[in-house]
Amino acid sequence: MKFSIISRLIAGWSIVVLFAMCGQGGSSTQTVDGSPIDRHVSRLILTRHARCRMDCRHITEKEIREILEEGEVNYRKSEPDSHPDPKYALEGYTKEGQHLRIVFAVPKGRAGGSLVVVTAIELGVEWQCDCK
Repeated sequence: MKFSIISRLIAGWSIVVLFAMCGQGGSSTQTVDGSPIDRHVSRLILTRHARCRMDCRHITEKEIREILEEGEVNYRKSEPDSHPDPKYALEGYTKEGQHLRIVFAVPKGRAGGSLVVVTAIELGVEWQCDCK
């Protein structure tokens, strides 16, 4: 009887420790400041799709970095369990007043301090765009 109770306690604590180590679930890891992505990367990798959307929507790389540094993570639009790399949607306003959502992919191992910009969206504005 005592062995059964002790085994259950150990199993329960093991599960608590496992969840605590995993953060918000899935395979995401958090940075020191609690963000799921490193906001101070040295390099942004822009996908062809992101470049096209940025061009259509008049969004600069400087504005992408503004949102990266100051934006809030929208977990409803993020895919932390996405494979091969987790994706996070950050939203905020640029200094020029554009309300943007930028989706970043976090390469496995952080690829030497870089993030991949998947797409760039200006919220509340419909732009004519022929990106494929």
